Amino acid sequence: MNDLKRIVIALGGNALQGADGPATAERQLVTIKNSAEFLADIIAQGHHVVIAHGNGPQVGRIVLQNEHAADVTPAMPFDVCGAMSQGAIGYQLQQGLSEVMKNHGIRKQAVTIVTQVEVAADDPAFQTPLKPIGPFYGEEEAAGISSIKGYTFREDAGRGFRRVVASPAPVSIIEIQPVKTLFDAGFIVITVGGGGIPVVRDPQGNLRGAAAVIDKDLAAEKLAEDIDADILLILTAVEQVSLDYGKHTQRHLDEITVAQATQYLDEGHFAPGSMAPKIRAAVQFAGSRAGRVAIITSLEKAAVALKGDAGTRITS
Repeated sequence: MNDLKRIVIALGGNALQGADGPATAERQLVTIKNSAEFLADIIAQGHHVVIAHGNGPQVGRIVLQNEHAADVTPAMPFDVCGAMSQGAIGYQLQQGLSEVMKNHGIRKQAVTIVTQVEVAADDPAFQTPLKPIGPFYGEEEAAGISSIKGYTFREDAGRGFRRVVASPAPVSIIEIQPVKTLFDAGFIVITVGGGGIPVVRDPQGNLRGAAAVIDKDLAAEKLAEDIDADILLILTAVEQVSLDYGKHTQRHLDEITVAQATQYLDEGHFAPGSMAPKIRAAVQFAGSRAGRVAIITSLEKAAVALKGDAGTRITS
């Protein structure tokens, strides 16, 4: 029996940027190389891997840099900032994976596709921005920035306040055909970075960038369906999904069905800006076809979770 799987790995922010220290490119590359060690454990098993990733802190910093330099050079629009972050993170992932795979004797090559993802122009998310980007602020500091810039801020899982933008649902991945071609040829494809660059169709059918951030887990789910993946592996900061997170009644979930996960979502067990989109993506993927499995776990437990010995598994 062939146990090799087609896997889409959705990397959380902790795999790209350390929690402490300056947010420099050098430090980010060190973090990515460390993360690549855990990814190499999966690649070395022979699984066919595609990598998606977030970009919240990175695109937020690029926007800040643009704004602070506006008197010197014109600021780029939000979708272009997203493209910048996608290319930069992909470049560092290529470097990190290349070095680690060489050290492990893995004869594979990683390649990044700067990816556009179509969204609906009338998606209601544009009226209710919820997606956090950029750094955390105290409540007073966030209020001050909001009064000057007009940004919308929301509290994020008890960690502080972050700017939020629209997060429309992915409709289609524009570059899906080259992704499939490279994936089927054996490359490790890095794609839909930051959820992809959100684009809408104008009346003539041409693509135009939108000021939004697509949730990377939902984009990874769309990608997983499009390439006919067996597993959607969502990596985050915790080893397992929990009910009553942070309370004395907190309890971990080992394996749940799509129906159970949907019930927990409806009961409000998962924070909208953190775990809820991951559960929603897992439910959508696991429910899309019999035999598909979604796994939510930490980067450190990724390889073990694939064997069923860690993480939370969502099945049909």
